Amino acid sequence: MSGLQPELAGESSSLAALFDRWFDQGHHVAAWRASSPEMRRAWSDAVLDPARSFLGRPGKHFRARLVTSAWMLAGGDLEQLPAGLPLVIEVLHAGSLIVDDVQDDSEHRRGAPALHREIGVPLAINTGNMLYCWSLDLLSKLALPPAIELELHRRMAHAMLLCHQGQALDLSVNAFTASQTAMPAFVRATTALKAGCLMQLAAAFGAIAAGGKGERVAALATFGEQLGNGLQMLDDLGSLCCERRIAKALEDLRLARPTWIWGWLADDLMPSAFARLQQRAAKAAHAGACEQLLPELRTLLAGRGRARVREHLGSALQALREALGPSAPLLALQQEIERLEQSYG
Repeated sequence: MSGLQPELAGESSSLAALFDRWFDQGHHVAAWRASSPEMRRAWSDAVLDPARSFLGRPGKHFRARLVTSAWMLAGGDLEQLPAGLPLVIEVLHAGSLIVDDVQDDSEHRRGAPALHREIGVPLAINTGNMLYCWSLDLLSKLALPPAIELELHRRMAHAMLLCHQGQALDLSVNAFTASQTAMPAFVRATTALKAGCLMQLAAAFGAIAAGGKGERVAALATFGEQLGNGLQMLDDLGSLCCERRIAKALEDLRLARPTWIWGWLADDLMPSAFARLQQRAAKAAHAGACEQLLPELRTLLAGRGRARVREHLGSALQALREALGPSAPLLALQQEIERLEQSYG
């Protein structure tokens, strides 16, 4: 991947820079782009600008850092890490965000209007799909040993399949009509198939690429899945409790999404109380008054939501520590997770 490796910073600027270098160095149909000024403008408007704009938006980029952490925890030398490897997962994730926002009709993403609200639904869907494909093409250009590249391709394909299955559940299960007994299972399934699966892929990516074997790769992959589940808990809880992220909580309520808020309440409330809450939420969503429900949801959860997340993340870290033993990279990963937890508000 000579000439295409950005600095390993895990930042949006690295993604945008990688995108520019990739297409500037001929990894596209150059004859179309160079045929005329009009064609060059069309190429920029349709292909380059939408992707460049979205990839340049600020994000946490923790998946990229998890790839790096897993590489080191599997015995890899940081100086030998292919610089583009962590960004493969970020490109894949970026594509999924664009498509998810279309399906949810979201208004904002990463500090700006959702891409489909800027350029329209058809072109936004195409941009998201292009990023899916580009992530696979990026992997093939990293000059990894053929057996490792094949294993990573297989894992990516399987993860993408599972993520789409999870998205189907997320789009179809109605939190206001699902039974109380089934709600926790719905929430766990959608979380594991979407958030858990992609974070599992990030951890496995780094470990396998570093040449990790057997139980060490399995332990890191399991940790990645549990970490993804925990971060989704944080995301759902932070959206409800943090004023600067309240738009996401209102969107989830408007769309009756099966979030961890409903999963936890299904565990906590008596059946009659849970049914009444579902009915009030449905009426509020129909009337466009979801914000009226927020104080009650916050009161019902009190501090238990945050305690549940801490317990979940603590158990995941402890299991990884027992499997791999203490190390400086593991301590750094723990500190990174603590910082990330604070960022969710």
